[in-house]
Amino acid sequence: MALAGESTLITLVLIAVYFVVLLGIGVWASKKIKSSEDYMLAGRSLGFWLFTLLIVCSICSGMTLVGTSGFGFASGWPGIWEQIFVPLSAAFCIIFFGSKLNKIGRKNGCMTVVDYFSLRYENTRELRALSALASIAVSLVYLVGQYTAISIVLIWVFGLEHWQALLIAGVIITAYTVIGGLYAVSWTGLVQGLILIFGVILVAPFILTYAGGLEHINTVLATIDPNLVMPWFPSGSTAAYAYCTPEYLFSFGVLLIVGLACAPHVLSNVFAARKTSYFKWAPIVAFLIYLVIMLLVKLCGMAVRSMQVDGLLAGVVPEGGKVADFALMYGIQAASPSILITGLFAVIVLSAVMSTTDRLMLTVGTTFSWDIFKTMLRPKASERQVVLVSQICVLLAAVISLILAINPPEMLAFLIWLGIGLMLSAFAVPMIAGLYWRRATAAGAISSMLIGLITCLAFGAYYNFVEKLPMHFSIYSLACSIAAMVIFSLITKKNSEKALDLTYTGMYLHPKDKPNSLTEESKE
Repeated sequence: MALAGESTLITLVLIAVYFVVLLGIGVWASKKIKSSEDYMLAGRSLGFWLFTLLIVCSICSGMTLVGTSGFGFASGWPGIWEQIFVPLSAAFCIIFFGSKLNKIGRKNGCMTVVDYFSLRYENTRELRALSALASIAVSLVYLVGQYTAISIVLIWVFGLEHWQALLIAGVIITAYTVIGGLYAVSWTGLVQGLILIFGVILVAPFILTYAGGLEHINTVLATIDPNLVMPWFPSGSTAAYAYCTPEYLFSFGVLLIVGLACAPHVLSNVFAARKTSYFKWAPIVAFLIYLVIMLLVKLCGMAVRSMQVDGLLAGVVPEGGKVADFALMYGIQAASPSILITGLFAVIVLSAVMSTTDRLMLTVGTTFSWDIFKTMLRPKASERQVVLVSQICVLLAAVISLILAINPPEMLAFLIWLGIGLMLSAFAVPMIAGLYWRRATAAGAISSMLIGLITCLAFGAYYNFVEKLPMHFSIYSLACSIAAMVIFSLITKKNSEKALDLTYTGMYLHPKDKPNSLTEESKE
């Protein structure tokens, strides 16, 4: 169902202006690209706010607005824990990975997470190939969810066919990402992040007030199911929406906090920060920004559930239409006092879902062009050839993910959680063990990553097609990944002390240099 004619016109103008700004940033950014490092890491020059908002925007995805509101609509208060877990993932990434990876990247020229794995585990072929292919695969899975979210927004605004909405979204995002690389992604991320932050703060009060306030919302939810206003559902709940039991929430917390923090498209950002001193305050700032956004969006999803029961969505939701994934859009459409607010909201939602999509596409492109093409296939390739291959791969990533997004699953959030589960199972153990356990070896990393991926898909298939498990399926594959790392590392030869020292491996958060060594702070 499209918006009314006048609303559609205003929204079209606002979205057109928004898209022109993004493309303009892409053209401007292209002039700053002189090398592959400029294209992939913005010349390692991101300041505090650019870096912090890029981390937030890389995690802030279709799930943040479209999926989270739908989750709130379906699960009520038991799903509120997600709003703590996801912001914590940004803080976890910066605290536990940021300082070390940034320093390693500067001293050793590491451009990607795969570069780090190769250096730390002294394996330039098998581990590099596996981690690069795994990074591309999980990014593509995650991309499908992002394009589906963008499609949902454009369908709501213009009443387009799903494939038409996907094509429009793909062309715009691919254009500025291909042209400007991380310079474009970071600056568009700044614009998108500011729109998202102030936009959610602007529109949420309209929805909550129109629904009758929080007390009324809770009263209505309790009439549907008393458990919807409890901290969690009781263990053994059989309702389709009642999966937020204590044991499931534990696994959900691990999935979101650690899985998102280990995602290649999130981790790669720490290589681009200009100073390691940013990692002192960035975790707190990123956490608080994201926490406010997530809480407001979740409450809006719950408010729309209450509005539906009260009959306040009459004339907004088409007959037989599904409300969950469109919850936030239908809420603002019903509650908005102005068609201008409705139009602005469409731009806000697009900002959220596009801010992760472009980073994922760039991750796919840079992973293939640098970690496979440059390092393994054509070591003598020029800087221009590397950038060109990356641009081609970004385009291919868009085409593949758009094709896969044509038939998306019913609940958008589940597809995104599958992508996060694969990230957790493949990258968490090799990354954490590599940075903090000096006994971790290449054999341990390879087996951990491979077994994690295989068992995640196996447990995921069992969960979806055979029987529901008490915890998220990725927690079981994570346990298999940990076991593989420990067993294979202990039975194989330890990596050299030189490699361990170069990668600051040990039980400390911040790099420890010898007193007479020159730090990157002094180099600047």
